Amino acid sequence: MTANLDRIGIGSTIELTLRVSVATLTRVLFNNPNDDEPMLALERRATLRETEHGRVVRVKSQPFGGGLHILDLGAVHDLVGGFHFDSERSRAEQDFRIFIRPSAWSSLREFCVQHLSRNDDLVLETSPTRELAEEFAETLSIELRAEQYIYNPVRTMVENRVVTTENIYARGTPTVRVYRLYEAFITDEFLTQVMMKRSDELSYQGLTELAIADAQSGGRGKANAILTLPWERVQDIYRAMPPAARNVPVIFDENRLDSTVAAILHDIAVPRYQSV
Repeated sequence: MTANLDRIGIGSTIELTLRVSVATLTRVLFNNPNDDEPMLALERRATLRETEHGRVVRVKSQPFGGGLHILDLGAVHDLVGGFHFDSERSRAEQDFRIFIRPSAWSSLREFCVQHLSRNDDLVLETSPTRELAEEFAETLSIELRAEQYIYNPVRTMVENRVVTTENIYARGTPTVRVYRLYEAFITDEFLTQVMMKRSDELSYQGLTELAIADAQSGGRGKANAILTLPWERVQDIYRAMPPAARNVPVIFDENRLDSTVAAILHDIAVPRYQSV
């Protein structure tokens, strides 16, 4: 059976109740151009939400990365006996954000782990380059070029615990996840100077105001920026925590670090993520 993109539905059904997200997380590192101190770069994201108490802007910092593309829809469709995308956007981009039968999760998880371990796989996207380029454009308005960094795969992680997603297209939906972790080291000194400068320039309040302005101009109420932090200090903060405390967001120098930041650390156990 070959899946036809136009015939794949959108949203959950009585049978398709479990959302699966397969994405990249990229540990973006560079040396501080002033003193060579290792630095970590994160995407800082502000999102405007409507709540019962009015409009609220939430700001969090997370690793660069995003949903992987499904290159062979038929292979995934046949394996799970049919699926729906979680949104029109996911279907248009063939993002691996889909609804499946809960009973199919085990076989799909092993399928993803197998294909993500391959270079230039024909079924799943296995490179962080597209997402890195898109997110550097969003956060810095810069075209990231291949010669400005080197990258390597690190590991694949699975989040078996069902957690409701904050994704704006499927908020509150029970979700399990597979992450492919990469490390990207920025080698271009001019780019590292820009990253440090932009991180210092935009305050929490400034990013909040940009998200509000985006909503007022007809957008989704979002704004992105970059945050650079000393790599060893971040590691030390997480090392000092009991493992269970690494499962949730952490406040670091007044920045709210998303729970996925713990997943990109080096040799630090996080109970919610299983390396495979």
